[in-house]
Amino acid sequence: MKRLTSVILIVTVILIVGGVGFLATWDIPAPATTKEKVISDERFPR
Repeated sequence: MKRLTSVILIVTVILIVGGVGFLATWDIPAPATTKEKVISDERFPR
């Protein structure tokens, strides 16, 4: 039972480290489209 717990813990740590490494090296593409939103003047205090 102790060996199974150790294996599960090691696999979990490897998956977490691998996920962090993947996110740190992933080249996320910039958005391709421009988004514009009109905000009315009433929302800003004068």
